[in-house]
Amino acid sequence: MSVSVAATELDLGRYLRHGDRIVIGQACGEPTTLVEALIADGREIGGLSAFIATSFSGLFTPETADSFALSSMGAIGTLRSMTKAHKLTVIPCHVSRVAPMIAAGTLGCDVAFVQVSPADAHGNHSLGLISDYVRAAVTKARVVIAEVNERVPYTHGALLASADIDCAVTVSRPPVAVAPTAADPTDDAIARHAAQYIGDGAVLQVGVGAVPDAVLRLLGDRTDLGVHSGMIGDGVVDLIESGAITNARKGIDRGVSITGALIGTERLYSFAHRNPLIGMRATSYTHDAGVLSTLDNLVSLNSALEVDLTGQVNAEQSGSAYLGGTGGQVDFVRGGLRSPGGHAVIALPATAKGGTLSRITASLSGPVTTARSDVDVIVTEFGAAELAGASVAERTRRLIAIAHPDFRAELDRAAHLIQQRGF
Repeated sequence: MSVSVAATELDLGRYLRHGDRIVIGQACGEPTTLVEALIADGREIGGLSAFIATSFSGLFTPETADSFALSSMGAIGTLRSMTKAHKLTVIPCHVSRVAPMIAAGTLGCDVAFVQVSPADAHGNHSLGLISDYVRAAVTKARVVIAEVNERVPYTHGALLASADIDCAVTVSRPPVAVAPTAADPTDDAIARHAAQYIGDGAVLQVGVGAVPDAVLRLLGDRTDLGVHSGMIGDGVVDLIESGAITNARKGIDRGVSITGALIGTERLYSFAHRNPLIGMRATSYTHDAGVLSTLDNLVSLNSALEVDLTGQVNAEQSGSAYLGGTGGQVDFVRGGLRSPGGHAVIALPATAKGGTLSRITASLSGPVTTARSDVDVIVTEFGAAELAGASVAERTRRLIAIAHPDFRAELDRAAHLIQQRGF
């Protein structure tokens, strides 16, 4: 039987046991009231651990981690400070694998913390801003604690019955927001090269950040664009309202922009509220290879920390610093590469650390996130390197051509042996 309480009356000790494993809704669907309660009460309950895929709230800090052990699939958003302090346990996995691992018990889930909209007339809450692995957590958990936030939009496609909630905590507070990122001249140059791969009728997978936002701003003259993406931000609203995004040519979900996460501001949240043009889905749908295979002209746009001369992509770690994560990159890179008329674009600046470090490298300083056998197009501010179907030796030449000029001679020397032997 569901119990409804105000935030001031919440006593986690009634529901949590020593050693419980908590799975928390991520990104802008993070239930911040519940996280604050966990930070305050976690030490008294004892032995708690929590998993969250990404966080933008700023609530997780090296100091608050003393109340419980925190794990994630990467250092995305404000979790980077946690990895820097060695207070975050990284579980390498694709975001599409989080729900299956919860279902299988590989990723423990005794308690689910979720954020939902107020219930409709039928007693169903919308999962609101996040629908990726939330349902799997709710199904697996012994206890479901839901932050019922009247400021969360009611979105279509992912519902939670009131009867499935053990404790409903009623709040009214702005959800976590991620504002569009201002682009600098480098971001704009990267965006111009990436946008060349997006034609009329293309289906978009984009993340959030300066480059994706800059790319979206260049697409206002396109027609009948579609969206099938793990996440979307405010920029998608502009393109829907301008008529550039219609989803009219998609083989599935015609007329509907499909996503698993709304990561933006009140502009996006208000637009999505009870709007049939936005469809929320779990990762079992948004990232599924079978579903993606039905989409023609799918163009995926992802980022990286560095790319080596053979095309291996590192989006996670630079030396001893863990800065990113696997996310949904591999799922969508493979989807874009295999889509008829599609592309998988990896976009990154040519340099880092004020121009002192080349991001096109002789060898990676961290793990391989996307294998060179999956890579398609690499874009920097200096151009695009089309690698699919290119030999290893030819890849070195194409990648050096889009590296910063200051590093090309050095990369030429590193590539000489590869070019000689052909692999």
